[in-house]
Amino acid sequence: MNREQARNLVVKIFENPFNKDDFLLFLKNLLKSFEEKPFVYRGSYIPHAFEPYISSLERIGKYSYDGKEIDLLIVQLKKETSLERARAMQRNFIAWYLKGSRGGKLKDAALVAFVSPENQDWRFSLVKMDYSFDLKIPGKVKAKEEFTPAKRWSFLVGKNENSHTAQSRFIPILMNDEYKPTLEDLEEAFNVEIVTDEFFQKYRDLFIKTKLELDNIVKQNPEVKQEFQAKNISTVDFTKKLLSQITFLYFLQKKGWFGVKKGQPWGTGQKDFMRKLFNKEFGDYQNFYNDILEPLFFEALRTDRSDADHYFSRFDCKLPFLNGGLFDPINNYNWVEIDIMIPDSLFSNTDNTKEVDQGDGILDIFDRFNFTVNEEEPLEKEVALDPELLGKIYEKLNAIREDNFEEYRKVLKSGKKSLETKFNKEYGVYYTPREIVHYMCQESLISYLETEMHGKVLRKALEKFVEKADSVTEIEAIALEKKERIQAGDQKTTRYETQIPEIIRRNAKELDQLLANIKVLDPAVGSGAFPIGMMHEIVKMRKLLSIYLDKEEKTYNFKRSCIENSLYGVDIDNGAVEICKLRFWLSMIVDEEDFHNIKPLPNLDYKVVKGDSLLKIEKKLLNFQLFDDLEKTKPLLFSETSPSKKQDYKKQIDELFSKITNGNTEFDIEVYFSEVFHQNGGFDVVIANPPYIQLQKNGGKLAKLYEKLNYETFARTGDIYTLFYERGIQLLKDNGLLCFITSNKWMRAGYGEKLRNFFARYNPQILIDLGPGIFETATVDTNILLIQKKPNEKNLNAVTLQRENHEPIDIKAELKKRGVILTDLTKDAWFIGSATEQKLKEKIEQIGKPLKEWDVKIYYGIKTGLNEAFIIDSQKREEILNNCRDEEERRRTEAVIKPILRGRDIKRYYYEWAGLWVIGTFPALRLNIDDYPSLKKYFLDHFDIRQLEQSGKKYPELGFNARKRTGNKWFETQDQIAYYQEFEKEKVVWQRITQEPTFCLVGANIFTLDSMAFFTGSHLKYIMAILNSKLIYKYVQMIVHQYGFTGFRLSNQYVEIMPIPPITQSNQTIVQQIEKLVDKILSSKKENPLADTSQWEQEIDRLVYKLYELTKEEVGVIENGK
Repeated sequence: MNREQARNLVVKIFENPFNKDDFLLFLKNLLKSFEEKPFVYRGSYIPHAFEPYISSLERIGKYSYDGKEIDLLIVQLKKETSLERARAMQRNFIAWYLKGSRGGKLKDAALVAFVSPENQDWRFSLVKMDYSFDLKIPGKVKAKEEFTPAKRWSFLVGKNENSHTAQSRFIPILMNDEYKPTLEDLEEAFNVEIVTDEFFQKYRDLFIKTKLELDNIVKQNPEVKQEFQAKNISTVDFTKKLLSQITFLYFLQKKGWFGVKKGQPWGTGQKDFMRKLFNKEFGDYQNFYNDILEPLFFEALRTDRSDADHYFSRFDCKLPFLNGGLFDPINNYNWVEIDIMIPDSLFSNTDNTKEVDQGDGILDIFDRFNFTVNEEEPLEKEVALDPELLGKIYEKLNAIREDNFEEYRKVLKSGKKSLETKFNKEYGVYYTPREIVHYMCQESLISYLETEMHGKVLRKALEKFVEKADSVTEIEAIALEKKERIQAGDQKTTRYETQIPEIIRRNAKELDQLLANIKVLDPAVGSGAFPIGMMHEIVKMRKLLSIYLDKEEKTYNFKRSCIENSLYGVDIDNGAVEICKLRFWLSMIVDEEDFHNIKPLPNLDYKVVKGDSLLKIEKKLLNFQLFDDLEKTKPLLFSETSPSKKQDYKKQIDELFSKITNGNTEFDIEVYFSEVFHQNGGFDVVIANPPYIQLQKNGGKLAKLYEKLNYETFARTGDIYTLFYERGIQLLKDNGLLCFITSNKWMRAGYGEKLRNFFARYNPQILIDLGPGIFETATVDTNILLIQKKPNEKNLNAVTLQRENHEPIDIKAELKKRGVILTDLTKDAWFIGSATEQKLKEKIEQIGKPLKEWDVKIYYGIKTGLNEAFIIDSQKREEILNNCRDEEERRRTEAVIKPILRGRDIKRYYYEWAGLWVIGTFPALRLNIDDYPSLKKYFLDHFDIRQLEQSGKKYPELGFNARKRTGNKWFETQDQIAYYQEFEKEKVVWQRITQEPTFCLVGANIFTLDSMAFFTGSHLKYIMAILNSKLIYKYVQMIVHQYGFTGFRLSNQYVEIMPIPPITQSNQTIVQQIEKLVDKILSSKKENPLADTSQWEQEIDRLVYKLYELTKEEVGVIENGK
């Protein structure tokens, strides 16, 4: 089959109503061949719990390859709405089928067409089982009796969908006539991440294009320019909001709520409403944005017309009232009188893309992708763009402002992903992967329920309940029904057993109450990943509990209740707050079933708030009447739809805030969310991925802001996330839980000492140290900490993990399998290791004496601020010296040009000089450049003096910046180097960022760059040998922070505490043996740098073990990691 034939086949199947013959043809071409073994389940063959949703299951064949068996199925649904909703039910139905519904045989997976009654749209799914097996009888393997969850990946296809993504996935398989796809190939075809990444690249291009177009309009239209200046509107912010509005409508139009004919019910509207608007099917226009989008956004969608059945005469159709702030004009600009004439071609055109698609406008690109309002969950993934996309867009575009837009474009043009990551990193915004959010939400809820149930329900039972809530709801309903029938004598036995422990069912009412009343805060909410994740978990659990309580409740009501009563969020960035609100609204809309009476979106203005969570202000905490009035008014605003009444309530609330805070306009969580503290004593759970920003950055701007707020974890050299930890625990009620994912540097870094000491007073429960590769764009390693606000029980369950090959990590399973219990945690570095490793660390520290207590002095290398100017080769040195006017100048100049070593020149025990020199114009020398005419000429001939200046100025138009601002002169190095005389001594040098400790002996008068550090003093050979040993490498792994794949940052603060055994009378002989071996290594390397000295190094290791008095078991830990 050629490409054109394959494309036509995919379009025919996936852009039309379901047709069984076409579906069969597609499967035959996709799989090349399969065994046709048809049968049908309907009526009594469908289990009772699935019967309200499932009309029939038809198997059309089975496909076997590479030991895997995949059934090919068509499932007819009873309700039109079941395709979008009851997704867990569909997945669990196929899981029931695959797990032995026919004669007990286990199937691996199924390719399924889920078809709704009218057949217009349908879902093409891959459902895969992950069985757990027990070996009960020798030689016989049996699947565990407990219900095994299935995973499902789906394409939503049919008359109202585009097949752009399906084409990219299935055409390559269809074109290969000989190749039979494996289950892994099919999984890759259903991989959702590729879609999101592809869309973001397009979205980013549209963002840039739209922003530049708006710049042009502002430049050419004085009225627009004046309005934007008066209302403080930047074209970057305008573009972000415009694209967010269009994205939101693309999600929403799938509900059939737009373009509904007068008198017709909701859901019957146009699912490609935006395209039809552009095509003038709802009215003519001169300019699409000015005449169509502005009235749609700022009039139709934000005005309540329920008295006229939501009819909007301008477009001659019904449109829903969406409430909320997304469809308010940005900064309230005058959209009625100001004409913003964005060219129609920006929205749609006939230009060809590089993929040979026609049209590269906003609507053209959006039309090619499938949108779904369903948020992806761990067991349920749609190969489409879901609302989490809003979070990814926010993460990647948040750093862009008006003043750095051009810099961003340059970064993109460079094509270097690392530069884009670095650009984003400035704001410390990191999107949290779904599996991490899922894990943190579940663990927080398990610990919350365990605490609040006061021992009535064991943790093991709660874990099973929380983890399985989503996958067993229907099976539980069947099992309970069968149990009742057996008790009534209507049947004797059943193979259905309840999967949830009896103790959960007995305590269902209390558990449901706890989940209904929980108070959760995300103090750095970003795009809302954690509140949305918490809502999904709470709703799943309450739905399962409703079966035991025999009171079925709609998912929509559970969600609305959760948002209204339980979830709170704060972020310093207004864009993040808006996106978080969007995701809340979309999550409710997906479960809105009442098409005749769509409820307006709630007002989330005082649930998700713009503010700085770290600020604390003076307030009248004892003025109960003011707080009482505040806490009565806020719920009224939540459901209010009248614009004038909303404004009245907001005004009342803001006036009450002002009275409580004595007119202070700063944000304070305890005021804005006062009901949580008055009714609950604080939050039950604080969960977040707070920003990672050094407090001393930008001249210490953040350090100055927070220094006087009395945070005990504050350190000027520290990071803002440490303050979030402390603030989070302050905001918890007693026994409340904090769960954060942050940089893991606090575990070992010097600035983390105060935080470690702070944590040791409370009760850390779980610590997951995550190695490189967890965050796609983050450049830091992270950890997850779950800690309780109660005295330390000294029972921290900890594990170190690392993602390999982008494979998902089962954190819970890894913690059970490899976790260790840490008991004696203090302000010292926290090391996750076995009991033997912990004892080894203690022994090393007991026997050794910290290096700083030896007769040594530790220094940094030289920081020039502009190496290309100050580091020269021998040829350039000769040229400078030859240009000297006389011998006296030559002698002076020669004295300041010194041999220099770079990090790459340093090896273990020895170095290789690359013939480079440093111009050592150290400020401490107080040189006058006019005494060095040849040097002055070299600098000014080769460099712009503005680049050499130490002013901190930026010159983007010249392609360079000045050096960092200091008080030093333009020709001097950046640092003072008052210790320059120490370079004139023999010294031990090491690389500060290194894969493993690499120390070498460097002779007198050789200088080093700042990528290295060095120490001078006595016993240098002995100390160097210890520092190069395997034992110290192991110790470094225990206490030094590791930077992803780049290695350890072996800064002075770590090296100075390295425990070196003191030289005593009893170990003198061993010390001398070590020094003799070092002499042999140095001599050998001097003669031949490539000489193999491993035998002598191993001998040193053996002698080092003796010095530290290690046992055989402890040596094994170092040598074998065991």
